[in-house]
Amino acid sequence: MLSHITIVLVGTTHPGNIGAVARAMKNMQMTNLRLVAPKIFPSADATSRASGADDILSRATVCDTLREAIADCQVVFGASARSRTISWPELTPRECVTEIFEKHAGEKIAIVFGREHSGLTNEELDMCRYLLHIPCNPAFSSLNLAAAVQVVCYELFVAAGSAQRKAIGDRGETPLATAEQMESFYDHLYQTLIDIDFTQADKSQSIMRRLRRIYNRIELDTKEVDILRGILRMSQGHKKSQKQSS
Repeated sequence: MLSHITIVLVGTTHPGNIGAVARAMKNMQMTNLRLVAPKIFPSADATSRASGADDILSRATVCDTLREAIADCQVVFGASARSRTISWPELTPRECVTEIFEKHAGEKIAIVFGREHSGLTNEELDMCRYLLHIPCNPAFSSLNLAAAVQVVCYELFVAAGSAQRKAIGDRGETPLATAEQMESFYDHLYQTLIDIDFTQADKSQSIMRRLRRIYNRIELDTKEVDILRGILRMSQGHKKSQKQSS
């Protein structure tokens, strides 16, 4: 029941933390681990800290970028201990689990954790639909990476094991767009805004961030993305025709 959920670690500095995360995952029957540009991996230290969760490490996928790591996922949660200037949906681990099992059962899920000391960048969080925040002592809010993963995996394990939880299964409709489809759409949208003179390349970052928030709230499916990209292509073509005729 948890096989559609992937834990993603970005820029992990200490290999022992990767091993500790693998152990935390296996405790809670989680099996899918992806690593984005880890400083050292594989490593004897990671294997030692895994304490028997070597199979999680051996199956772990190493990716160069976060975009590559979440390309096939339809819903992405980004963990962050810091508040951000531009707000977007923020969930506790328990709310995150409810969202997964009640709204996105069966869809491919990624839960992304950032660097030990600095977390995820704003650009990386832009690729996430939800911000995941673990409530803790405001005077000492920095959680160890493995501890943060353990908290989330525990909530997932409890929810998956509940005999009363009704599996929603197939959505019965067009599947949600994957992260890669959404990133391609955002690339297209960015270029279109420039082509139609709505904005300039050096002034579009804030606009794009707010547009991402809008589309993430909508939760586009694959057909809706195709429709929107068709509109973008028509807009680009119309603008090109205007320039040629003038």
